[in-house]
Amino acid sequence: VDAAQKVGCEYFVIDCGWYAPGYWWDSVGEWQPSEERFPGGIEKLIKYIRDKGLTPGLWLELEVVGIKSPLADKLPDSWFFMRHGKRVIDADRYHLDFTNPEVREFADGVIKRLVEQYGVGYIKMDYNITTGIGTDQNADSFGDGLLKHNRAYLKWLDSVFEKYPDLVIENCGSGGMRHDYAMLQRHSIQSMTDQTDYVRNGNIAAVGASVVAPEQCAIWSYPLQDGDDEEAIFNMVNAMLLRIHQSGYLNKVKGHRLELVTEGIKAYKTYRHLIPEGLPIWPEGLSQLDDPWFSYGFKNGKDIYLGVWRGISDRSDHQILFDHYGEIANVEQVYPAKDDHSSFASRGNYLTVNFAKEKMARLYHITLK
Repeated sequence: VDAAQKVGCEYFVIDCGWYAPGYWWDSVGEWQPSEERFPGGIEKLIKYIRDKGLTPGLWLELEVVGIKSPLADKLPDSWFFMRHGKRVIDADRYHLDFTNPEVREFADGVIKRLVEQYGVGYIKMDYNITTGIGTDQNADSFGDGLLKHNRAYLKWLDSVFEKYPDLVIENCGSGGMRHDYAMLQRHSIQSMTDQTDYVRNGNIAAVGASVVAPEQCAIWSYPLQDGDDEEAIFNMVNAMLLRIHQSGYLNKVKGHRLELVTEGIKAYKTYRHLIPEGLPIWPEGLSQLDDPWFSYGFKNGKDIYLGVWRGISDRSDHQILFDHYGEIANVEQVYPAKDDHSSFASRGNYLTVNFAKEKMARLYHITLK
């Protein structure tokens, strides 16, 4: 928490596992804090987060109950997805049916406890199972049952935002699995991917705005504990044109690399207000996984903010044409501010960059004539 506050983060989200001392996958469902993990109570930690000036958050996967959850044997079948008289099981979990008003009441109670009792201001709502074709309980068909549940869940979600308009709810969905526009219409923020290869994460980030509004599209930045400066910079640039999901063991990232994280977040805050109104641009077209070079940016009037990435490539020079947007008047490097490993130049409507080695990224501010 201290490290996150130091680098300029505004939210601190406690991820999955806060409700169990160890393996938890098939026992979730009650959403009560683990006494072993939080002997002083989870409220103590949440208050600490708030006292540091950060908004506290918790992970939830509210639609599931593990088959070994204490709740599983106490609840009637009418609470769950059913097929042919049996509960649907996927990955050792049952799926709650939100058409049942008792299920919605239970879900309301969980949210109320987290927000009103614990003081949570952010919920990372996950969804890690695939139940298949739906439920036949109180339905004409499996698909009818699934559709009714989806509509009931969305209606319930609307009611949560009505009660708590300042609450931020992220649609995680196993890193973008349940990534449809009914969900995007409602959620505050969308987790784009759980990709852990930071170079491939750059590829994904560079096309994220083709499916999710940039101001809603969250990309992980997780600097490695033992990486170098360029790896930390690459991780930051991945997220700096979208929504930064800052992660990694920041308390174990030392020296100049931690300063680079701080610098990236500080720079981001100077222009992020332009992202919702900016038009996403791909001067080189949409990139593919493992492309040697790729770029993405947004245009706001005569201003373009552009990320350029070098993945695995034997070429250190790269040229980007801007003839769709106009002639370049000026280019400045936004991040990182100090640089011994890259250079850039512009002429007419061309931007030429030189990155000294593989796995490098830079962020530029281009002013058009």
